[in-house]
Amino acid sequence: MTDLFTPPATVLAQQIVTQIERGDYGDAEQAAIKARAHYPDHAELARLHGISLMQLQRHAEAIAALEEAAQLDPQSIEVQCNLGSAQVANGEADAAIERLRAALRMSPGNPGVLMTLGNALMAAARFQNARDSYAMATHGAPAHPGIRLNLAGAELELGNVDQAKLHADEALQLHPRFDAAHAMRGRILLTQGQAAEAGKSWLLAEQLSPKNPNYPFAAGQALEDAENLEAAVKAYERALQLTPNDGPVLGQLLFLRRRLCDWRDLDDLSARLQQAAADGSSVVSPFVMLAEDVDAGLQLRCAKAYADSIEQQAAPLRKQQAFTHAKPAPDAPVHIGFVADGFNEHATGLLMVAMLEALADDEDLELHLFATTADDGGAIRRRLATATTLHDVSALNHAQVAQRIHDTGVEILFDLNGYSGRDNGELFALRPAPVQVNWLAYPGSSGAPWMDYLLADKTVLPDSLRDTVSEKLVRLPRCYQPNDNTRVVATPPSRAECGLPEQGTVFACFNNSYKLNPAAFARLMLVLQQVPGSVLWLLSGPDGADERLRAAAGAAGIAAERLVFLPRLPHADYLSRYVHADLFLDTLPYNAHTTASDALWAGCPVLTCTGQTFAGRVATSLLQQLGLPELACEDEEAFIAMATQLGNDRDALATLRQHLSQQRTQSSLFDMQGFASDFKRVVQAMSARYRIGRKPVDLDL
Repeated sequence: MTDLFTPPATVLAQQIVTQIERGDYGDAEQAAIKARAHYPDHAELARLHGISLMQLQRHAEAIAALEEAAQLDPQSIEVQCNLGSAQVANGEADAAIERLRAALRMSPGNPGVLMTLGNALMAAARFQNARDSYAMATHGAPAHPGIRLNLAGAELELGNVDQAKLHADEALQLHPRFDAAHAMRGRILLTQGQAAEAGKSWLLAEQLSPKNPNYPFAAGQALEDAENLEAAVKAYERALQLTPNDGPVLGQLLFLRRRLCDWRDLDDLSARLQQAAADGSSVVSPFVMLAEDVDAGLQLRCAKAYADSIEQQAAPLRKQQAFTHAKPAPDAPVHIGFVADGFNEHATGLLMVAMLEALADDEDLELHLFATTADDGGAIRRRLATATTLHDVSALNHAQVAQRIHDTGVEILFDLNGYSGRDNGELFALRPAPVQVNWLAYPGSSGAPWMDYLLADKTVLPDSLRDTVSEKLVRLPRCYQPNDNTRVVATPPSRAECGLPEQGTVFACFNNSYKLNPAAFARLMLVLQQVPGSVLWLLSGPDGADERLRAAAGAAGIAAERLVFLPRLPHADYLSRYVHADLFLDTLPYNAHTTASDALWAGCPVLTCTGQTFAGRVATSLLQQLGLPELACEDEEAFIAMATQLGNDRDALATLRQHLSQQRTQSSLFDMQGFASDFKRVVQAMSARYRIGRKPVDLDL
């Protein structure tokens, strides 16, 4: 009901439009409710009410308000477009497509309808149809930069990177200060492997829209990939100022600070990250959580939330690809696939190569590697390509890689990355293979419904941790981690040439810098205090990390010169340095994994402390199989005591080294024929269950 004091509906509508443009969506909603009480039959007020609700992420309510607007003005194309957008936001892409196609029949060639239809088709992962819709929209609105930008997005999803770049550049020609277009250029450049240039594009987007936290976050990721770590930290800090409790931002900043050994505000950042993971308020990277001092239960909750977000994102594309898997013939060899970014001179390639060579001539198995990084020209890549069928899929997107895997007929597919390195979650969520297995690089449960099995052993995942694994658990009768037993240990330079003193115990810790947290470092300093003349040999870290560690040593009363840093070297040269290392001191909560294998193979004993999570129990598994369980300590006090005792006992260290020299040829840890035999039994058991229609189950070999 209106009266003489009620402004006209058009005036009220304009006031609501102004509030929406200012971002005052709550005020806009309340104003719309009051205005509609006066003008219940006014379609535009109902439409604006729906838009304000959309901006408040109340999508179902927005649809209801817009449906009322459509009833009041059935011929309004604008209302139909708004309704389509609301349905897409509410997860109803197919319904939106039908609605918008009907609107297109009412207004053929309407660029607004075509653009919104393209958005709905993108949400349904119908990328080719979306591209066609956007392309038609450009004919009716050739000067609209947003349509060009959306066209670029569709081309990028289709894997047409050059075409995507062309359309992004067209959008920028039409609107040089279009922040989203600069962000799209960042995505395209990153796809092309130009991380530094991608970072610049996202920084430009941030300059144009400084309140959008996505831009500094994306810039930080690109700058980190480009190893411009100082700039990456600043970008993450700016993003965190805009979104103080955002899990991805907290995680990336915290992890990068750990890499840099920059421990300022570390406890505060870690507490905030753990809170976000615990209360589910924000998605947190599971890999980042491995380096935090948390229990396996929280790691699983974190992984499940992360997997849920991927599942929602991948569901439309999985529906479009709709892979089906024909059961192999009973006597057909098992087609096994492995996906990784490390089929080069990388930890994954180094661990896997000898085992794959041991399986190369097995007629019961057919091995396929899907390499998501390009050939580095190294010996490991050549060996892998000789032992298997290697597919270089580094230039393909997830959908294309999934199609390649499916077309290859892989029956059992191993994810050798998990949530580490180039995260394969989106790829495996598409279900390119009927049986999918989490193994090796990510030491924890994926929490993912698309992962059937986790391959481990009874030490890294004892019965007490079974409830922290979402997959069916398969445990090998040996350490789950294979080794290259053909690794060459080069002749080392002298101690002096390595920067080491001629006398005194050399403790080594060549773990990545993000594993060397303040508590672990403090333990190492206590050991140095109690072993006179000893030094600690560390892997050199990035961007000032070494200087920060020297300063931390000084604060602990240890002379800076007692810290020696090893630069990154070719693998054989790196292995040779262990000849001068008397004892490797491990870290918690994230152990040495490949690095521990390297040390043991090169003859350097490893002292570890057994943790409470998979990531903190790997070195213990290695030592138990090697016959040195006494070097796996139960707690920090025992670790410090053992390190001190051994560091002051040259004869004991010599005995350990002699034992390791014998075990290189005698221990099952380095028996890759035996490992290959166990692995074959695993895949045959998985295959047999699949082929007879049985669901995955826990298996202990």
